[in-house]
Amino acid sequence: MGYPFPSAAWVEAVVAVLNQDERYARVASAWEGDIVFEVFPGPPGKDGQSADRIYLDLWHGKCRRGTYFQAGATGAPAAAFTMSASRTHLLRILSGDLDPMQAMLTRKLQVQGSMGYVLRNVPVVLDFVRCCRRVELDV
Repeated sequence: MGYPFPSAAWVEAVVAVLNQDERYARVASAWEGDIVFEVFPGPPGKDGQSADRIYLDLWHGKCRRGTYFQAGATGAPAAAFTMSASRTHLLRILSGDLDPMQAMLTRKLQVQGSMGYVLRNVPVVLDFVRCCRRVELDV
């Protein structure tokens, strides 16, 4: 069964995968930082479009909380990292067609927060994406 992206069901499935994955727990054991993913229908910052938001509270190899906020909804918390991209680019990352680090470096995935911290933790980023890819998409 696939999950629509983005959606509350997809976030719930990702949280379950992250919290059950022993490799992620080991690789991300020192990671400290929550993330908000802004999912835009088109390129971020164009035409005043609003974004869906996915909040993930990642802490020492576990996801303490995951919440989906539909475009226009309020209440998404501020996070250590905000990553913004079009739905198309995020789906390419989730399908394996676009490397997440390449997406960051080419600004297809825009990062707000300490890029130095992200670059020092590339294995964590890659393993996080590996876990997200385990969740089947319904697109």
